[in-house]
Amino acid sequence: MKPWYDFIALLYPRICPSCGYALFRNEKVICTRCLYKLPRTGFHLSDPNPVSGLFWGRVHVEYGASMLWYRKGNRVQTLIHRFKYKGVREIGSFLGELYGHDLKNCHQMQAVDLIIPVPLHEKKQRKRGFNQSEIIARGISIALSKPVDCTLLTRKSASDTQTRKSRYNRWENVSEIFEVSDPARAEGKNILLIDDVITTGSTLEACAQKLLEIKGVKIFVASLAYSSK
Repeated sequence: MKPWYDFIALLYPRICPSCGYALFRNEKVICTRCLYKLPRTGFHLSDPNPVSGLFWGRVHVEYGASMLWYRKGNRVQTLIHRFKYKGVREIGSFLGELYGHDLKNCHQMQAVDLIIPVPLHEKKQRKRGFNQSEIIARGISIALSKPVDCTLLTRKSASDTQTRKSRYNRWENVSEIFEVSDPARAEGKNILLIDDVITTGSTLEACAQKLLEIKGVKIFVASLAYSSK
């Protein structure tokens, strides 16, 4: 078996999307060296933390966390760019599952009943081919053993890109674009909202406000990365 594996690996090497070097047989998606160097936030071990603090006075979020620091030019930006815009979906599912194991050890997150990814508008999702937040959510769900619901919260209209918008303009851009399809399905649930990168939290705030209209709902948030600008 080993010679065949080595021969196939020689013809079709698996490449680490972070550094570009070939992966060893026991490595999955991202090489060990790059995994070790990923700038982890440790937010899931800290209460309060910068993600939770983003929502104070804006919308009631029970707890928030992000796995990695996102900064211009760092390896996290490279990985997320290749995931979202180059279609390397396994980056999102791999990192999502990895982060799910961290969140499993966070006592605040143990209360979660249901995982909901921030929805894309159907037109944008067709163009991209997938919803990056859903890919991350499904990775996290493997570790947490919690279901993912991609139909309860929907985006009823497309929004402009959030890049280069101020915090207020980001919120204004998404404040009325989400809707809930079947509120009874979520009554009394503790919902974990998933996004890829949190910057101002405006998109998650808009999602949370809509879900909090449902009786008994509590909101938790998590993302792969946090950008402090």
